[in-house]
Amino acid sequence: MIRGLHAMFYSPEAEELRTFFRDKIKFPFVDTGDGWLIFDAPAAEIGCHPAETRFYGLSFYCDNLERTMATLQKRGVKFTTGIRDEEWGRVTRFQVPGGGEVELYQPTYTKQRRARRARVRAVRTRIKRSR
Repeated sequence: MIRGLHAMFYSPEAEELRTFFRDKIKFPFVDTGDGWLIFDAPAAEIGCHPAETRFYGLSFYCDNLERTMATLQKRGVKFTTGIRDEEWGRVTRFQVPGGGEVELYQPTYTKQRRARRARVRAVRTRIKRSR
């Protein structure tokens, strides 16, 4: 059974990318040897969007876009766009070493994990009240 999602950046600036994700994004990591860092990214999801051509993208999501942007900017992350509203969330983009960009967004939809946690909390509350 599939247990997770592994994303990869291929770049001549691999060391700079590793440093960026370690020092600026602050993802936890394991060093598999010789400075080869594998990052433990937060939860993942997969979207399948219609398009005229085939390509793959990488986005990060957060609970509070302005607060996350402010934290990342203090660490030296450069945002390349302002915030724009889409029907699925509020989105911006930031640079990664090597000239690439990734999206950062705050979803307007309810994430499955959040919904599941809310249901569990509701059940626990009902149990406590019934005692």
